[in-house]
Amino acid sequence: MLQEASRMCGLSSAIFSEVDDMRKAEVAKGHDVITLSIGSPDMAPAPHIVKALMDACALSTSYGYTLSKGISPFLQAIADWYKMKFNVDLDPETEIHTLMGSQDGLAHIGLCLLNPGDVVLVPDPGYPIFSAGPLIAGAQMHYMPLREENGYLPDLDEIEESVLKKTKMMILNYPNNPVAAIAPREFFVKVVALAQKYNFLVCQDFAYSELVYDGYRPDSFLSIPGAKDVGVEFHSLSKTFNMAGCRVGFLVGNSQAISLLGRLKSNFDYGIFYPIQMAGIAALTGPQDCIVQTTATYQRRRDVLVDGFNALGWAVPKPQGSMFVWAPVPTQQTSMEFTKDLLYNTAVSVVPGRAFGQFGDHHVRIALVQPENRLEEVVSRVAKWLGSK
Repeated sequence: MLQEASRMCGLSSAIFSEVDDMRKAEVAKGHDVITLSIGSPDMAPAPHIVKALMDACALSTSYGYTLSKGISPFLQAIADWYKMKFNVDLDPETEIHTLMGSQDGLAHIGLCLLNPGDVVLVPDPGYPIFSAGPLIAGAQMHYMPLREENGYLPDLDEIEESVLKKTKMMILNYPNNPVAAIAPREFFVKVVALAQKYNFLVCQDFAYSELVYDGYRPDSFLSIPGAKDVGVEFHSLSKTFNMAGCRVGFLVGNSQAISLLGRLKSNFDYGIFYPIQMAGIAALTGPQDCIVQTTATYQRRRDVLVDGFNALGWAVPKPQGSMFVWAPVPTQQTSMEFTKDLLYNTAVSVVPGRAFGQFGDHHVRIALVQPENRLEEVVSRVAKWLGSK
């Protein structure tokens, strides 16, 4: 009988696995389940991205190892894209490192900087890797509640100084998964000042920077004066360019953190498959209207679902960012109880907010990963169910 390592004790995918097992069981019964639980894009990359991938795959020279850091043309493309999108200057040689998806970097950055007992400030609710990475490094989590009355921003003033003095890292994520919130520039300014005062690294997950609606444009954390001295930003082509399965992303910002992660990764693995990097170059340097089209699609889906729910009396806020809707549980149930009832009575699968932390328990996360007609069907099913209760 194998004995698991103690570092595994804090890692759990139990709720996600349970939800997916329930969904699969309903599908096996022949039910037409509409899956809104998995945040995987259902759209394809733009044709010019696919062509770049196929052309590179056809080259016999494309199948060797690549350096962990990334090929120079890809690093330059990242720098140019960041300058164009966010007016942030990046040195391709010292301030950029490619990743096998942003989760790769979020999982490993703690191993570079944290010792057992160090404190990490983590949002709650938050994406599971925000806690899992530091836990593997032996760190202690200090959870920052994200409350609706505070715009789902952590209240920095309520973090005790005794905690801040032990803090080595803070993790942020705006636009946010799961709560679909956005952060104003003045919040980031305050974060930079706090990180400078207490000497910790800020890790901002910026994977949803382009999935924003109603004319809103987010600021890069690195655009704040002094941010590069205290922070890094994780990004991904998964959502922006519908390349989730390609596993391609990047880390930008503080050169020392970039160097440390590069040293760690060079001992763990090699770089991203060359054709995927070429596809990444095509995505970042090619026509950007594919982003506009993807964003417009998600906005239409958001409106169909949220407007439909609100018309039923289920008061659901309309998010300005991400590919998710963070919906309050409309019944006197826990998020898991409601998730089960929703699945069994309407064949609609969502994720209970409790999966993202204790402060998520009165909400469910709904992924906008189905066409509009299927989301209209969701509203219709929910209307019949809630109307019968």
